Amino acid sequence: MSELKELRIALLGYGKMGKIIEEIAVSRGHKISFIANSQNANFTASDLLNSNSDVAIEFSLPEFAEQNIKKCIDANVPVAIGTTGWYDKLAEIIDYNTQKNGCILPTTNFSIGVNIFFEINKKLAALMSHQNQYEVEITEIHHTQKLDAPSGTAITLAEGIIANLERKDKWTKEIANNETDIAIKSIRLPDVPGTHDIVYESEIDKITISHEAKNRKGFALGSVLAAEFIHNKKGIFSMKEVLGINNEPQTSNHKPQTK
Repeated sequence: MSELKELRIALLGYGKMGKIIEEIAVSRGHKISFIANSQNANFTASDLLNSNSDVAIEFSLPEFAEQNIKKCIDANVPVAIGTTGWYDKLAEIIDYNTQKNGCILPTTNFSIGVNIFFEINKKLAALMSHQNQYEVEITEIHHTQKLDAPSGTAITLAEGIIANLERKDKWTKEIANNETDIAIKSIRLPDVPGTHDIVYESEIDKITISHEAKNRKGFALGSVLAAEFIHNKKGIFSMKEVLGINNEPQTSNHKPQTK
């Protein structure tokens, strides 16, 4: 394997995740060139430009994500985005990125294992297409500091099911109001990195697939791999390209994993 190029990485968000990302980035031979935290949340695109950063990793809060991403695009700094809870602005961000010829990689989860789990989820949903006796439900468990519920990962899982299971057309919080809904139940507990369970249940049996994060290192490593991947690129990418999960061409027409 060829030696990694040293990158200057801007960290937008410097909480627990940001610190673990820093540790992993440095261990892979990179430098942290800029840090945005609560003390300088109103940084400008010029500040980012002056830091000479090669790439950025956005892991702040939902209320800061949109502006942080636009600042990266304005500064011509490719950005890998792990923050969720802002996807109502995604279409606007995609348009902005296209207009400015920038580079973004938005994902609801950077974890390698979770992205494999996304694909297993789709395949299982497809297998269930003609098995109408099974009802499906998603449960996600996260730490009490997580602000958005359901999690972005759970929403991505639900969208994967909807795309492959014709009898489901939308997800709902906590309770399925009719047969075409997928209920996503959210639980918040202290010090839980993240668990996602998908359960198909009939009168005679139950099938469960599950992903449980042991710590935050998987998310951090994935974010650094994503940053390495988007360096010197233009367009919109996903973790599928980073991990080689499919053979889609790498063009600016790519769409992220969630709406």
